[in-house]
Amino acid sequence: MFEGKSFIDVLDMGGWALYVLLGSSILSITVICCKLAEFWAKSKVTRIQFVSRLAEKIKKDKFDEAVDFCDTVNSPMASVAKTGIVAFKENEGNIGEAMEREIMIQTAKLERLTTILGTLGSISVYIGLFGTVLGIIRAFHDISKMGSGGISVVIGGVSEALIATAAGLFVAIPAVIAYNFFTKLIDKFVVNMEYCFSVVEDILKRKISK
Repeated sequence: MFEGKSFIDVLDMGGWALYVLLGSSILSITVICCKLAEFWAKSKVTRIQFVSRLAEKIKKDKFDEAVDFCDTVNSPMASVAKTGIVAFKENEGNIGEAMEREIMIQTAKLERLTTILGTLGSISVYIGLFGTVLGIIRAFHDISKMGSGGISVVIGGVSEALIATAAGLFVAIPAVIAYNFFTKLIDKFVVNMEYCFSVVEDILKRKISK
């Protein structure tokens, strides 16, 4: 069916839906690459490594060193821990609330752009189906105008229209897989932040009670 046809010819066969899906595919791939790079950079330091080194500094009252250490680590855990230490140094009332707010901020940053993947995964199939329906309508309309045509003509028109559905699935499946994968990673980051929050708050509260 695609013999002797260029990429633009194939797009024209699927109608405007294929152009929309092409743009959606490019957007989806861009978001996936950006989030993979972001999460990879923020996963270099493990929870145990970071918390153990940080706890050692806090226990020795080396708060400035602890803040500097947090600044060198590209991780949501570091931002949460730094917020708690700064709140402790500045004698803020509730250190836990300060760190909880930071967890919400960091979670929102981690979730940024992932909704695009979820949306594309949901609507791409429907865009493809809509393009297929329009293609079938167009094929039967052309046959009715010509006043002739057998089953081969109908099948040819339908097969061209189904390109849009295939393209919709091609865009939706990777987007859904990536969205679910990133959601699991974000959950892991949240668990790490909450663990760090618990450890830092516990150490700082002991110092306050002394």
